[in-house]
Formats: sequence, structure tokens, C-alpha cells
Amino acid sequence: MATRWLLLCAALASLAAGDAGRDGDGVGAGTGSQVYVVYMGAVPPRTSPDLLQESHLSLLGTVLKRGRRADSVVVRQYKHGFSGFAARLSEAEAAALRHKPGVVSVFPDPVYQLHTTRSWDFLQQTAVKIDAAAAAHRGSGAHAHHRTATADADSPPPSPSPAASDTIIGLLDSGVWPESPSFNDAGFGPVPTRWNGTCMAGDNFNSSNCNKKLIGARYYNESDVRGPSQSGGGSPRDDVGHGTHTSSTAAGSAVSGASYYGLAAGTAKGGSAASRVAMYRVCSEEGCSGSAILAGFDDAVADGVDVLSVSLGASPYFRPDFSEDPIAIGSFHAVAKGVTVVCSAGNSGPAAATVVNAAPWILTVAASTIDRDFESDVVLGGNNSAVKGGAINFSNLDKSPKYPLITGASAKSSSVSDADSASHCEPGTLDNSKIQGKIVLCNHSEGDTSKLVKADELKDAGAVGAIFINDVERAVSTTYLDFPATEVTSAAAAAINKYIASSSQPVATIAPTATVTGYKPAPVVAYFSSRGPSSQAPNVLKPDVAAPGVNILASWIPTSSLPAGQKEASQFKLVSGTSMACPHVAGAAAVVKAWHPTWSPAAIRSAIMTTATQLNNAGAPMTTDAGTAATAYDHGAGQVHPAAALDPGLVYDAGEGDYLGFLCNYGYDAAKIKLIAASLPGGFACAANATAALISDLNYPSIAVSGLGKAGGGPTVSVTRAVTNVGTAAEATYTAAVVAPAGLEVKVTPSKLVFTKSVRTLEFQVSFSGGKDKAGKKGAAMFGSITWSDGKHMVRSPFVVTS
Repeated sequence: MATRWLLLCAALASLAAGDAGRDGDGVGAGTGSQVYVVYMGAVPPRTSPDLLQESHLSLLGTVLKRGRRADSVVVRQYKHGFSGFAARLSEAEAAALRHKPGVVSVFPDPVYQLHTTRSWDFLQQTAVKIDAAAAAHRGSGAHAHHRTATADADSPPPSPSPAASDTIIGLLDSGVWPESPSFNDAGFGPVPTRWNGTCMAGDNFNSSNCNKKLIGARYYNESDVRGPSQSGGGSPRDDVGHGTHTSSTAAGSAVSGASYYGLAAGTAKGGSAASRVAMYRVCSEEGCSGSAILAGFDDAVADGVDVLSVSLGASPYFRPDFSEDPIAIGSFHAVAKGVTVVCSAGNSGPAAATVVNAAPWILTVAASTIDRDFESDVVLGGNNSAVKGGAINFSNLDKSPKYPLITGASAKSSSVSDADSASHCEPGTLDNSKIQGKIVLCNHSEGDTSKLVKADELKDAGAVGAIFINDVERAVSTTYLDFPATEVTSAAAAAINKYIASSSQPVATIAPTATVTGYKPAPVVAYFSSRGPSSQAPNVLKPDVAAPGVNILASWIPTSSLPAGQKEASQFKLVSGTSMACPHVAGAAAVVKAWHPTWSPAAIRSAIMTTATQLNNAGAPMTTDAGTAATAYDHGAGQVHPAAALDPGLVYDAGEGDYLGFLCNYGYDAAKIKLIAASLPGGFACAANATAALISDLNYPSIAVSGLGKAGGGPTVSVTRAVTNVGTAAEATYTAAVVAPAGLEVKVTPSKLVFTKSVRTLEFQVSFSGGKDKAGKKGAAMFGSITWSDGKHMVRSPFVVTS
């Protein structure tokens, strides 16, 4: 299973992080050394990059053994967005640095993993339908809490802002394929003069590969850190495909006639097609080193990007603390400099508490489906009945059901005693002579060998096709190319098994994939999408929003694996993951930034969260792909609604000071925080009553409260929020509406907010009491929402309370 494999890779990479970069390859220091990141917080005021570099070397020289020069062990230095360096050190040298003045943290260079058109059309079309459905619900008094924030449900989205082409989306990813038509710069004006970046030359890449669309490309050579055996660090060029896909999703130019060998045909375009793209290659096939991630953040801040899209992260099972997490560190300083940072939530769902990239200064994105399916039906003999299946294959089988159909269990090898493994078509369990020329029906469960591996085994053994019974992963279309394979649910498989049992010579065929649009229900939360609550800070509700991340068509690198009869590789590919959801929101954030260039990253995040939708295209509340009701732990505030985010009415703003208060409540002491933010006054101190419970008071667009009714928490917990009127009307009155589950009492004080020309920001309190779910059970998560409305805008904040 792909998700399980990703988890395993991430876990192994995290476990191996302490060994990453060990010597023995002739690079760097002596035996026993490895690469460590030394994080030193913010760049001190009025300190030049050159002076900072010298100070790094001077500090490093105080711990090195005699004869070792500091400049010979340093592999990266950070001097723009924040201060620090990565160096090849012994464990003793690293330990010594931890105690040096000015050092926030020292940690082994970790290896993170990548979290690996129609989607934008779906967001627009569905938003209009949902707005209309929600208006009808509101009129009937039902489901008012699902109303989206838009003034006119039937109005078209606003036309692109003239300033849109001045926005710059940076991506920390696996590189870019500049020849892709998605990076065509036709119609673009000069590169914004504020751009300070560069187009680095490298292997099979030079400055002419950049243009007015792809304005920057940097790379961080992995061989500098992990030795010459590591692949693909010597160029911004993408040899994985991931970075090309995400960057074209966020900001690709419109490409008509795009498809994956005829599937998902249409116009492929990015969410902010007018934006410029800057790629920071921090990943290779081996993963993404923390030292490179930090370098990418550092350069992106100095280069002048407006939005950063980061579709990678740590394993949820080996998650570092914020001060030792390269993404948390880099994003903190980027946000402090005014850059909105959007990150994927991870692919470790549907297990609870698996969300990563959960720092409160990050906009964290879950993955959902769109209304497109890739159908490949099974046609049974007898009455030619069709059983619905789904996968991507370019089957050349006859349309008539004439191929013998068997189960994996019936083809069990005589040397294998485990019939269950044979029924799952596990490699080495089947008798090749029994499956030649046949279509094989195979069970498939979580933890099995990958379906692609099984399909290859069956193909090599002479099978003409395969049917996998797969409930969990069915929504994600596996690509089998020209091997006729499809996937069916257990319910659909029952009809196939019944036919096999009732026929003396069962036969079938598998139809080639057809694209189906208008599929319902959509969106649903993808099974693989990581879920809340955050295990690091449960009083910050994560993920923040959901966006399309299943079967997304976007640009890809050339490949040698082609379907039979194809002479040229497709320039596009269908890929799934929260990696694909993240750039959708990055694109939306860039559009909001273009319309509101003075808004802070927190204001942009608030606009996106409070205008999100919670209904699907059938007008019903969103569900998970298992059919259960989706909660804020699944999709945060809901599905992103890009057009509505341009006019949110109110925003929950926050800045560096708010996040430093969070760090105080999280448990960091004032001395450490002063290093993280060098602009603090000398007398800065954390509040005497700083505690994790006060994290709930962070001015966030959602609310999370834990410990209600427990010792120290009291029977009632109150949180404070402040909202700023950003609507066109300076004078506006907003009234609060609460949706709360049975057993939880929620009170908003005041329940009415009156904004004037001179009063643009107002505070309110929300008190929670009770703390039992509708079954009377304490400790369960209880979900609800608070919506402020002026009759035009609906500003919705989800909440979750646990006792």
C-alpha cells in the first residue's frame, strides 16, 4: 500500500537522521562525524550577512579539535531570514555548541519526505452550487452553520487583480522541469523589480531555462552534506516529478488540451496562473535534508517571495520539537518577514493525531477529492452485467467478456499453505500455470504488498488482467498503464464472487478507463490525509483547511514508461497526496495577497479559513471517504473557497508577538525566545501564569480547548479573540450565531460587534461549559462553530472542545 510505504520510508528516514551524513565517503571531517544543524534564532539587528558568517565560523572554532578549520566543516550557512549553520561535527562538538551563548538548538540533520485542470474548476463550480444550497438551508433555518462566506451565491469570481503578476510563489520541493508548457511566459511583463533571486546553473540547467514566469531556481547539492553517492542535488532540474507537479498546480499557466494520455482532458492551470514561480530544490529521491530545507527558507525570504508552498514533512511518529524542526524554524522567520507559508498536513491518515507541520504560524492543508472519477468496469459473462470499478489502465482486452475469471485462492500454489495470502495474490503464493490467460480476483488489505507489485507479478506470470478488492484506497486511482487492472469495493466484489460461484466457466473482461465528471459526493476527505488533533499543541486546531489532493492533473517530467501504442510521454500526470492539496491553497493565498497586498500572513490565512465550505456537491455536509461525517480534525475549517476568501468581511490577525506568546505558553523560557526573535526588548519576559491551557487564547481563526472540567481547568473555560473589519463598509454590525453539540454550553460575549470608521478591531469572549457529548460521555471531542454575520458576510470559526 502506497500510504504505508510512505509512512515506513518517513519513519526509517527519521530514525536514520542521526546517522545521515556520517563520514567514510571522503567528505568533510573525520570518522564518527555527522552533519548537525546549529540554529541561532533571528538575525541580530544591523548585522550584515558577511559579519554573521564570520561570527558563525568564530563560534564553531571554539569547539573544534586542534587542526580542524571551521570553514572546512561548515556545509551551509543561514544569514538572511535567520541565523545558523550546518556543519560536520562529532557528537562531543555538537554537545559543546548546545551550551554556547546565542545557540537555540543543535540537532542532527534530519531527512524529511515529500507528501506524495479539473480541481480548480471543481472548486469554482462547487462553491457556487454550495453557496446556493447553503442559502436555501439558511432560508429554511436548517444547517445555517454550513453557510459559506460569499456575498452573492450566483456571482462569478472576481476578475484577476492587475497586481496578480507581481506575486511570487516559492516552492521548497524536488525541482522543476522548465520546458513544461505550464511555465510558458507568454503575456507576462517584466520580472518584478523587487525580486532578488537567481536562476542557478547546474547539471542540464542554465539561466536561460528561467523566464518571466519561472523567475528563479536554486538547488542545494546533497553531495555537500551526505557525500557524492547521493543523487540529484546538482541542479534545479526535477528528476522526481513532484516539484514540477506542485508548482504547476499552484501557479501554472493555462495549457489547453492537457490530459494524461486522453484521461482528464481539459485545460490545466494553476490556482494563481498570473503569479511568478520560484523553485528551491531541497529534495531528491532520497528525501529532503533539514539543512537544505532551512537554506531554502533562508534564500526565499531574501529573494522576495510572497507565498511559500511546502509539500513535505517529518514522520508523525518521530516528530521533532518546534526548535528542532527545520520547517517550523524556517516558516516562523518567513512569516515574521511577511511571507505566507502553506504546508501539507501529511499522508498518515486516517489515524488520529497524525497531522504534521502544525505550528500555528503555518497554514496546514488536508486533502480532499474532486468530482472526477476514473472508471474501469468489470463486465461479467452470462448477462454481460457491469460491475463498477476504478483505476487507470489502458486495457486492450476485447470488450466482450471472454477471459476466464478466477480467484487468487483457487490458484494457490501447492507449496503454499496459507490460503489467505493466496487470496490476496501475495507474490510467490500462486501457481503460474493456473493463472495464465486469466483475469484474477484478489483481495487487498492495508499492510499487503503494493498493488503495483502484485500486478507486475500477475502480468509476468501470464495473467491477462487483475481485479483488486480494495475499500480503503478506492478513491485514489492507481495507475497500471497497459496492464488491464481495476479496483472494486467489497460490495461490488460480492457480485463478482457470486457469479464465479454460480458459473461452471466464469468469464469477464476489464474495460479501459473512462473519465467521469460530476461524481457525487465530492469533496470527501481522502483516507490518507493526516488527521488532528495536533499531538504537539492540541489547543491549536489542525489541519486548517482542506483542498483537492486526489487524482490531480498537473505537469510532470518526461518518463520512459508509456502505455502501449504511445510514442511520446505525457507532459501531465495524475497524482494524489496532501502534497497536491498544499499548492492549491498556496495559489489561493497568492490571489488573496494580490488583492490585499498589505495583509499579513495571519490575515490571509484567516480569510481562507473563515470562508471555507463544509457542504459537498450534493448539498450535504462533507464526509470522509469512509462515509462518516467529517469533523474539524479531518478538514479543519472545511474546503477552501478561493473566490470567497477575497472578501471575508472580518479577519483574525496575528503577528510575531502572538506567536512568541504561544512559545511562552508552550513552555519555552524567555531567554530562548529572545534568541528566536532578536527584535524583542531587553526586558521581555513570559507571563508568570504561562501555561499550555492559555494557547487556546492565541488569536486563531479556529478554537481548540482541552481539559474542560478537569482539575485546574474549572467548570468553565473562556477564550478571547479579536476580529478586524476588512469589508468595504467601514460601519458594520456583526451578530454571532453558535452551533454547539448537545451537552456543551457555548456563550459569546458580546454577541454583537459594532464597527465604525474609528473602531476597526473588536474583541469578544467565548465561554465553554458542560463538557459531555450527547451520549453523556466525558473526554470525547465535541465540535461546533461560531459564525459572525452582517447579512452579507458569514465569518465562520470551527471549534473543538475536549474534557
